[in-house]
Amino acid sequence: MPRPRPPTRCKLVWFVPEDALDATRDAVFAAGAGRIGDYARCSWYAAGTGTFLGGESTAPAVGERGREERVAELRVETVVPADRLAAVVAALRAAHPYEEPAYDIYPLLDV
Repeated sequence: MPRPRPPTRCKLVWFVPEDALDATRDAVFAAGAGRIGDYARCSWYAAGTGTFLGGESTAPAVGERGREERVAELRVETVVPADRLAAVVAALRAAHPYEEPAYDIYPLLDV
């Protein structure tokens, strides 16, 4: 069985309210994410519910601090070249409406 090589791509997943979907997608794509072969702006998203309880020092974009909130959000996924990851995450954070956006990064193995 072939050994996996070090990842050259990652999957970036983030959670965002629907009205900020296009702004965050545009930002990560402009920074170098979303290419698969000859295809550009590749992503996947699905609806869900995010929950949070902001502490006293927070300023939530949605809801109130000190109260548990439930917010309709989209889970968005796209691929990112490993060498563009820092720039793509910075672009996501700049375009995202939340003061602390939630995102995950998964290394993708090439076999």
